[in-house]
Amino acid sequence: MKIDISGTRSEIVSIITGVLYPFIVVFAVYIILNGHNTPGGGFQGGAILATLFLARFIVLPENDLDVHWSHNLEKMLFAIILFVPGVFVFAGLQYHFAALREPYLIFMNIVIGLKVAFGLTIVVFRFGFYEGR
Repeated sequence: MKIDISGTRSEIVSIITGVLYPFIVVFAVYIILNGHNTPGGGFQGGAILATLFLARFIVLPENDLDVHWSHNLEKMLFAIILFVPGVFVFAGLQYHFAALREPYLIFMNIVIGLKVAFGLTIVVFRFGFYEGR
């Protein structure tokens, strides 16, 4: 099944999405950056960020996202997620540099948030554009 929503573009949906877009960005960044102190963090903020790409797709349903580039970026983020904690934990940095704990957690929340955002977006775009063939 091919997605064909080109004739169903709504002015109301476009306006509401345009109004909500900055609030979604601020909320996602807030969730990601405060994830080390409060419930939430990388995964929840990344899921909220993914709604930005999906809202853009709903308003402008062109296939303008390069899924291969996004997939490669997601792989790179996954490598960072594996490498940085390995260095931080196995090198003993959490014991020698206690001041690095909070920046480490914030950095990891940002990387995880971006990976989740790209991952969820890739899944939706794959279903929408490639699995229908």
